[in-house]
Amino acid sequence: MKRVTRLRKVFSVLLLGACLAGNARVACANPQELVDASVLVAQALAYEHGEGVPRDPERAAELYCDAVRLGSSEAMYSLGWMYANGRGVARDDAYAATLFDMAVFSGHAEAAKARRLVGDYSGSVPECLKARAVERSFAARDTWDTQKYLASLPDHKKRMVELITTLAPRFSIEPRLALAIATTESNFDATATSPKNAMGVMQLIPETASRFNVKDSFDPVQNIKGGLAYLRWLLAYYQGNVALAVAGYNAGEGAVDRYRGVPPYKETQNYVKRILAFFPRTEHPFDAHVVSASPFLQTFKAVSR
Repeated sequence: MKRVTRLRKVFSVLLLGACLAGNARVACANPQELVDASVLVAQALAYEHGEGVPRDPERAAELYCDAVRLGSSEAMYSLGWMYANGRGVARDDAYAATLFDMAVFSGHAEAAKARRLVGDYSGSVPECLKARAVERSFAARDTWDTQKYLASLPDHKKRMVELITTLAPRFSIEPRLALAIATTESNFDATATSPKNAMGVMQLIPETASRFNVKDSFDPVQNIKGGLAYLRWLLAYYQGNVALAVAGYNAGEGAVDRYRGVPPYKETQNYVKRILAFFPRTEHPFDAHVVSASPFLQTFKAVSR
């Protein structure tokens, strides 16, 4: 009973810290938070094991910690193992015991076995989970209030946002990056058409629509899936470099390859700046099995060895 009470206190700390980051982010534990947590865990796994991105256990631990604050039992379990093994963080069995107990409390199937390997529960909480650390971490990582932004949109655009945040993880795309593309391309207008005949929410030109099997570019689900498939391809082609991938989305990968970087087009350069203002990260996990790296990246790596 005492353990349950202590664990509830731990969760209270996490909720308080997360609320400090955006008032309404965790208070109602809505489906958007579950999507965000699953994306964070997927990114953390990629960095922990070097799958599609350079191996970076410290970054993995940070991402797991963010996902723990959103209530992910898988993140609790994985971060517990990182503390138990001293991987990416200093070894600390007391922190591991807390995280494994939290995972047990949240219903993780394997956490009870792990819990027995790290000693008695003491209530020790990793620094990254304490309220002040939470406040600093969210403030530094993300200044764009997704919920406030969503609340400001009319209902028909909210539906587009919900579709994108639901579909993006299925393509291993972080929802915020997908939202940045959609709002910049069409402002979530499923009927939008550009002078270059780009169509729909993700503004697919006919060649791109055909390439990714989109039959009706004005069907929001088909259009969003096609745009996400293209973005996934670009991230793999440019090995997780966000600026090159989004430049390719705007100008085509041929132009990026030709100029060996973001093309010197004012439209494309402003496009990249706007996307990075929404999604202020230079790298994104990618699936190396989707496509081989761009030839100019392969040449650059060979020369730099």
